[in-house]
Amino acid sequence: MAENLKEQNPSNAIAVEKPGNPFTWIFHPFGAKTLRINGNLGAIAIFLFRAFFMIFHHKQISAIVQQIYFIGAKSAQIVMLVGFFTGMVLGLQLYHVLVKFGSVGVLGTAVGLSLIREMGPVLTAIMITARAGSAMTAEIGIQRISEQIDALSTMRIDPVGFLISPRIAAGIISFPILTAFFDLIGIIGGWISGCVLLGVNSGAYFYRVISATQMEDITGGFVKSLVFGILVVTICCFQGFFTHMRTDSYGARSVSLSTTSAVVLSCVMILISDYVVTSFIL
Repeated sequence: MAENLKEQNPSNAIAVEKPGNPFTWIFHPFGAKTLRINGNLGAIAIFLFRAFFMIFHHKQISAIVQQIYFIGAKSAQIVMLVGFFTGMVLGLQLYHVLVKFGSVGVLGTAVGLSLIREMGPVLTAIMITARAGSAMTAEIGIQRISEQIDALSTMRIDPVGFLISPRIAAGIISFPILTAFFDLIGIIGGWISGCVLLGVNSGAYFYRVISATQMEDITGGFVKSLVFGILVVTICCFQGFFTHMRTDSYGARSVSLSTTSAVVLSCVMILISDYVVTSFIL
């Protein structure tokens, strides 16, 4: 009799069956989420490797130059503006801290090392993410939902090499250059705030900046900017490229959600990778 009922209503039979270990139901959501995160990380890694190795194709030069202009040149103004006022704020804050200990003479050291080691690469990457990263995600996402990427595949053009590789190459080139601009303008902003407005000796300020800055500090800042450039461009392009695979939305809304996810995830990964790279450099 029980077998006949099971055959007639198999859904009830499945509902009755439960695993013998009750902890399975507790840890199932965490395990599923962990597997999903690992799958996404693997997909991003494969996506990056495919795009990176196609950078060296000779037909990519013109596309790379266009992306350098978009990511680098068009982001220079906002990066230098933020760098200038960041340096001014650092000069003002550090002056009022150092004057309590009678160490105003090391203001140049504090401002220079703070910008070159940490604030320059991090804030530059965040500014580029906000301006260029969001635009990349939205552009590629619209191309995906409008089936332009499918058209490239139909024409036997690799969309990863055509759309993603030039952007990764441009990010590798642009991020360190913009970081250098940020550091330089920030040091000048600290000089205006500390020396011109608060009366610190200008010669002592620039002497401290030059004498305290070692080649290892500059190299570490550029290494961070390279890592940030690869991470930001890869995450933003990945979110746009796979917009159509989102399960929470579709169409234009999926593009907006992908853009938001790309910016937030890029900023979080910038801070996480900053700690990781710093722990290896120091």
